[in-house]
Amino acid sequence: MNARAGANRLGYYISLIMTLLAIVTFGIAICTPPVSGPFCKGSCIAYPFTDIIARFPGDYIWMYSALLMLTVFLVFIVCIHQYAPDNKKIFALAGLSFSIASAFVLMSDYFVQISVVQPSLVNGETEGIAILTQYNPHGIFIALEEIGYIMMSIAFISLVPVYSGSDRLNCAIRWVFIISFVLIIISFILISLKYGIKREYRFEVAAITINYMTLIVSGILMSRLFRRQWRDSLSLQKALKDLI
Repeated sequence: MNARAGANRLGYYISLIMTLLAIVTFGIAICTPPVSGPFCKGSCIAYPFTDIIARFPGDYIWMYSALLMLTVFLVFIVCIHQYAPDNKKIFALAGLSFSIASAFVLMSDYFVQISVVQPSLVNGETEGIAILTQYNPHGIFIALEEIGYIMMSIAFISLVPVYSGSDRLNCAIRWVFIISFVLIIISFILISLKYGIKREYRFEVAAITINYMTLIVSGILMSRLFRRQWRDSLSLQKALKDLI
C-alpha cells in the first residue's frame, strides 16, 4: 500500500472514530444540564461553589470523553492536511495551527477541572476555586471554552479552500465549514449585544453546539471522501502494477 492510500485509510477510520466520540461527548453533556447560571431551573449551585463534591464524577464524565475526542480531532486535521493538494497545503496548515491552539486550550481547561478543582475541594483547599470551576457562569473555565471553540471555528473556515472540487461532496464540506463559522460569529455578536459582559455561558453553549454539530457532520462527510480517495489510490496502484 502506497503512502497516499495509507493516509486516506487512516483518515477514513479517524473520521469515523471522531464522529462517534463527538456524538458520545455531546450526548453526555446534554444529559448533564448546568446547575448554575442562567439555564439552571432549580436547586442551583451558587457562589462560592464549594458544595460541588457530590457532582463528581457525574458532571465531569463528558470531559474525559472530550479529551479523547480532541486528541482524535487533531489527527483528523493532520489527515486533512495530508489530503490537501500541494497548492492548498498552506490553508490546511493554517487550519492545523488553529486546531492545535484550540485543542491545547480546551484540553488544558478540562484537565484542570478533573485534576485540580476536585482534589482541591476534597482537601478543603477552596481558595480560588470559585474563579476556576465550571459552575461559575462567568469564570475562567467558560472563558477558555469560548476562545477554544472560536479557534476551532477559525480552523474550520481556514480549511474551506482545501475543498475546491466541484463535486457534491467537496461542496458539502465547504458549506458545512462556512456555515459553522458564520453561525459562531453571529451568535457571539447577538449574545454580546443583548447581554454584554453578562452573557455568562450563553455563548459557550452556542459555540459547543455549533462546533460539535460541525464535527459530527464533517466527520461523516470526510469519511466518505477519504474512502473514495483510498479506493482511487488502490485502483491506481493496481493499474500501475498491471502495466508493469
